[in-house]
Amino acid sequence: MKSITVRQLADQFQLEVLVGEEQLQREVTKARAHRPGLEFVGYFEFFPTEHVQILGKKEINYLHALTDLERNLHIGNIVKYHPPCFIVTSDQSGLKYLKRYCEEEGIPLLRTKLRTTPFIGALDAYLLKVLAPEISIHGVCLNVSGIGVLLRGKSGIGKSETAHTLIRRGHRLVADDVVVLKKLSEQTLLGTHNEVTKEFLALRSVGLVNVVRLYGRKAFQDETRIVLDIELTKWRENELNNELELEPKFVKYMDVSIPHIEIQLQPGRDVAGLIEAAANNWYLKQQGYSAAEEFMKRLEF
Repeated sequence: MKSITVRQLADQFQLEVLVGEEQLQREVTKARAHRPGLEFVGYFEFFPTEHVQILGKKEINYLHALTDLERNLHIGNIVKYHPPCFIVTSDQSGLKYLKRYCEEEGIPLLRTKLRTTPFIGALDAYLLKVLAPEISIHGVCLNVSGIGVLLRGKSGIGKSETAHTLIRRGHRLVADDVVVLKKLSEQTLLGTHNEVTKEFLALRSVGLVNVVRLYGRKAFQDETRIVLDIELTKWRENELNNELELEPKFVKYMDVSIPHIEIQLQPGRDVAGLIEAAANNWYLKQQGYSAAEEFMKRLEF
């Protein structure tokens, strides 16, 4: 199971450590933060104890309104589950009782100046990415007209050269050679680089090039949602079909289904242009448009 430390979380969001400097190596393994509202009133049946606990103005004002006895009871009932940490938002103060309980139980207490809703949004997005299941595959990842494309094929088939042509046409490189795939949800696959190969493209007969230095910042982006899997293969006689609309095919990565097409290579074929067409055609289908359906309707008249 992937994890990050509370210290990494504090560094990422520049959180103020109020209590528990020595406990910042505690691990966070769950992607979504939790606001312990029901738990403060004694309902613990679905308490996600392994999640980061967020205390916004509602929670803190509620605690302030309690008597010392009630406050100690409610806080004591929560800290005994030892969540990874508590984070107080909106730079709220008056937290002596909270500090005491966190010190006694060895739980880090941190604070941010950000308001609760935007902070939780940023925190959840960050945790979702860093804790997402991931694999590395051989290929090239590109953003073609805003469409995330995974380009695969055997070594030497021409993936990087095709990527270079697409970059020259204004599209963006995400990763070459090693593509890191992160599963963000049952339907969402994110493609990114492994930091080592960031911005680099390996071209046979030329060598390693830095696309940002060659073509500017617009030639590269850090990540993209993968929505199309394209495999480059050698030309095979009499195997290309010419139907009006091809039957959909899919490939799975970590159980996420991605539309798949195969492009056969032959001298003179504009492979980069075919990839552009495939990406734009996928987008039109998402908008409900089918060229084949429109063509068939024309034949009816």
